[in-house]
Amino acid sequence: MDLEHLTREDTAVLTSAQLLEIQTFITEHLKDVLEDLRRIVHCETPSQDKALLDAGLTEIRALAIERLGEPSHEARTEGGEYGDALELLWPGAPAAADDAAAPVTSEAPVTSVCHYDTVWPAGTLSVWPMSIDGDRLTGPGVLDMKFGIVQTIWAVLALRSAGIAHAPVRLLLTGDEEIGSVAGRPVIEAAAKDSRVTLVPEPSAGGQPKDRRKGMVFADITVHGVEAHAGLEPENGASAVHALAVLVPEIVALAAPERGTTVNVGTLQGGTGRNVVAGRAECLVDVRVTETAEQDRVADALRALTLPEPYRSDDRLRLELQVDANRPPMNPTPASEAAMARLAQIAAGLGRELSPRMVGGASDANFISALGLPVLDGLGAVGEGPHAWHEHLLISGVAPQTALLAGMLAE
Repeated sequence: MDLEHLTREDTAVLTSAQLLEIQTFITEHLKDVLEDLRRIVHCETPSQDKALLDAGLTEIRALAIERLGEPSHEARTEGGEYGDALELLWPGAPAAADDAAAPVTSEAPVTSVCHYDTVWPAGTLSVWPMSIDGDRLTGPGVLDMKFGIVQTIWAVLALRSAGIAHAPVRLLLTGDEEIGSVAGRPVIEAAAKDSRVTLVPEPSAGGQPKDRRKGMVFADITVHGVEAHAGLEPENGASAVHALAVLVPEIVALAAPERGTTVNVGTLQGGTGRNVVAGRAECLVDVRVTETAEQDRVADALRALTLPEPYRSDDRLRLELQVDANRPPMNPTPASEAAMARLAQIAAGLGRELSPRMVGGASDANFISALGLPVLDGLGAVGEGPHAWHEHLLISGVAPQTALLAGMLAE
């Protein structure tokens, strides 16, 4: 959905009655929606377990085809050591009252990008299966973001049930979002380039979409030294731990909170024992930025790091740097602002007022936004606790959020 399409006066938004019909359809089929969610949540898909990712993707594909029928186009991109990407495309459909004999197939699709990998390791389900307590539905990955997959499928079903015309719909499933989208990024960017608009049903911010996200820089910093007995011959060793400990404050000093730039040394480890001069030490660094210039500044500074004196002069010590400017920051663009204006009209039809939020976390929407393409993020579940043991969604938000998403699929 390009900028021209989004701003055309003849581009209709569904009426309030149509949107409420969609919402009612989801409410009436809530048991089936939640059972579909259980089905894919109970296929564990940790980001770094290729076998489980493959099995989970097979199950998700089966669910989508059972609900929506065979896609008109299907493409699977091998992810290597990462989860594969799967593209499923269903043609658009005319309104029930139209005379068209066949669905529309030539128009650019609306793409829903959903990652099926989760941060939860294999075996989590044995202690934490999906469960419901009142309005709270909990389980590993229910919020981030397996609900988004089910939500997309049921949004299309609701439009079909109501006889409402909709654009071609592409469901793009990726399997490595939680670890940087190394394999998924090129597939996502290619899909976004030929889409009317890209929707990312990541968890919402209390029911609100997300229009700003921080960009990210990852750094793996390792110091290699020489081991020795700390009591008998410490002079024969060169401590990697000591050298890295002096370097850490320099890394942390790259933060600029006044510009929205934060630096976190998340892990710091090294050595093999109390009485051994450490031969190796490493730390993992996470940087969040609001502006591209800050991302470049910090990434360049990390790549330029050297050991401080006196360690720099010790040729037994070696510094190894791996720096990845992983995701650019996401800020409003003309294309996304036009899409957000349309989303606000749809929300108004549901009796809701939008107030887009900024969040510190990143998503695959960052890549699309950086290309200047229209993207809407945070259209998924209402809930809390992604990546945490209290991860949950609110069942009361399932129908309203699905109706909102369906509105963006409609013609």
